[in-house]
Amino acid sequence: MDVVRPQVVAHRGASHDNAEHTLRAYVAALDAGAEALECDVRLTADGHLVCVHDRDLRRTASTRTLVSNTELADLDQLDFHSWKNPWAELDDEAPDPDDQLDRVLTLRTLLEVVADYDRRVEVAIETKHPTRYGGLVERRLVDQLRHLGWDRAGSPARVMSFSWTGLQRVERLAPEVPLVMLVERARNWSMLRRMVGPDWLVGPGIKELTEHPRLGPRITRAGHDLHVWTVNSEEQLDLCLELGVKAVITDRPAYILDLLDTRESAAG
Repeated sequence: MDVVRPQVVAHRGASHDNAEHTLRAYVAALDAGAEALECDVRLTADGHLVCVHDRDLRRTASTRTLVSNTELADLDQLDFHSWKNPWAELDDEAPDPDDQLDRVLTLRTLLEVVADYDRRVEVAIETKHPTRYGGLVERRLVDQLRHLGWDRAGSPARVMSFSWTGLQRVERLAPEVPLVMLVERARNWSMLRRMVGPDWLVGPGIKELTEHPRLGPRITRAGHDLHVWTVNSEEQLDLCLELGVKAVITDRPAYILDLLDTRESAAG
């Protein structure tokens, strides 16, 4: 049986080596050959979708500021890259800070980069919940996809969430956009399998797939393709290949692409 080569999706960009969710991280992922980019989105106080994972910025910008309480112009004054390499000033090989590459990244900017790229690149957008703005996040997201004509079949965009309600909103607003139901715990699948749409994709974590060997086959037997996060090692990739996973989300796109190329060369 032929092994299906999964799509390699850069998790928050090439975030193993670069500060996550910065344009620098996404450019590095594209340069490495990533076939898709993954991002998390949150809504600012003045209604902009920005690529940020946590509800506050303690981890990535050294401030307790909440994204939802802050306007974009204020976020734009923060340093989103130094946490990744705090000794950069002592490292002769560290790249110089760049306002274009290292500041807060809006979803609009990321989508424009993808739209203008010289090959097809897909984008997997995760909406974060709970949030004070509720369904406004999905409405703003669909507005941006519609602006690019990406709300129709064949769109390079797909929407992911751990929130079934959030995905339902997207399905109502843009029924042709692919949806990925993220699964946090293996035990949740028994309930989720009765709720997800028949053509929804399913996104379990690699840790759950590893610790619960029956989970992957149960999902695929129910008729859903697997998009797995966060796959960073050779062993994890091998498990995904055994399961016929359609997309692997990784912090290390260059490394995973190299492993896949090596396997294809050996098989050929």
